[in-house]
Amino acid sequence: MAKKQKQNNSNSITVNKKARFEYFIEEEYEAGLALEGWEVKSLRQGKVQINESYILLKNNEAWLFGALITPLITASTHNTADPLRLRKLLMHRREIDRLMGLIDQKGYTLIPLNLHWSKGKIKISIGLAKGKKLHDKRATEKERDWNREKQRLLKVSI
Repeated sequence: MAKKQKQNNSNSITVNKKARFEYFIEEEYEAGLALEGWEVKSLRQGKVQINESYILLKNNEAWLFGALITPLITASTHNTADPLRLRKLLMHRREIDRLMGLIDQKGYTLIPLNLHWSKGKIKISIGLAKGKKLHDKRATEKERDWNREKQRLLKVSI
């Protein structure tokens, strides 16, 4: 019997795997990104890292801070490419205002969860997150190990 392989979502560019381990994700939002041409070309090649990045809310605008988009070697020579520049997120004003209120009052933070293609445009999924304590991380790891072991036991018994 052949194993079923996981279907890789072709729309996904990159995923922040560390986010769900480090934080409780309360809500998810989707936003557009204001990018330059060389950045889009690099994203098509998959040369992006969002593991250490986060979202800043400043002057009623949302900004992606700390995302590394590595420029291609074939990028234009008349443009200086800054791989760590601030990138503006395109969101509705009501969403930004609501997020600002939640972050100020309840101690939440905004983190990027993944970058993906949607109708030919690059979108970013943002998570409204609260940090996990060390014992929460251990419990998550223990639960994941137990589910894995349970699957092995069920597979052997069948």
